[in-house]
Amino acid sequence: MTRYDGLPEFVAARGQALLRTAFLLTGDGHLAEDLVQSALVKVAPRWRKVTAAGDPEAYVRRVLHNEHITWWRRRGRHGDHPSADPPEPDGAPDFAAGTLHTMVLRQALGRLTAKQRAVIVLRFYEDRSEAETARLLGCSVGTVKSQTHRALDRLRALEPGLAGLLADTETTEVTR
Repeated sequence: MTRYDGLPEFVAARGQALLRTAFLLTGDGHLAEDLVQSALVKVAPRWRKVTAAGDPEAYVRRVLHNEHITWWRRRGRHGDHPSADPPEPDGAPDFAAGTLHTMVLRQALGRLTAKQRAVIVLRFYEDRSEAETARLLGCSVGTVKSQTHRALDRLRALEPGLAGLLADTETTEVTR
């Protein structure tokens, strides 16, 4: 038994989902691949402990989000704009690709802070609860709520055409 037992299987099973999340965080297909690879490199030496804890995907996603924030802080926001199409899930077409809302939303997400983007991706793309999002990002539920509110306000200001889409999001938030 090696310390990497199960890691290749995990990457094969969940790699595309991690890649799609990384794309939403970075807005760039190549950066998304680099981000996933960087996160997996950090997780690999601890893989046996990670799997023993019981939820390796949650751990890997937290590393992914934290790594993105680290990149963002080092690099700054300059040049951090979407430039590639999102990765396709294996065998399933992306029906939203090419629509105006998708392009506008992708550009608007690229103009949010790293923390706001992470909160929006976790809350609305991955459909995580406020508590799960707080746990993954290592912050309080109150921080998640305030970052979500600020991010939605900023998205509305950046792209008024998304108002209808974002209004649906607020309705969903209230009913959760």
